[in-house]
Amino acid sequence: MVAGEASGDLLAGLLLQGLRARWPGVTAQGIGGPKMIAQGFESWWPHSKLSIFGYVDALLNLRELLSIRKQLGNRLLARRPDVFIGVDAPDFNFGLEHRLREGGIKTVHFVCPSIWAWRPERV
Repeated sequence: MVAGEASGDLLAGLLLQGLRARWPGVTAQGIGGPKMIAQGFESWWPHSKLSIFGYVDALLNLRELLSIRKQLGNRLLARRPDVFIGVDAPDFNFGLEHRLREGGIKTVHFVCPSIWAWRPERV
């Protein structure tokens, strides 16, 4: 799982709570925050690493973001989870989800992204 900001952490924490109610033995790892961790999530990086706002912030952190996404993809491809759940954060998750699907891992994108007029390629 990946949730890259506080709202995604909240939603993913609730999702994990529901998944554990249905399947008590379910495990989850990836990138998350305190709400997810409270549900037993193993966070390999803090979700604050993905909390980027604006183009300047994105450019200043691009190398680290790409490195985290590559390392995470490698780790997930090696571990072969039953499913990957990307929670919002489309700029980070869509590329990762594509790579994982090509590697034979099922993916789910939880929370559809907003469609902005200045980003028509999202349609």
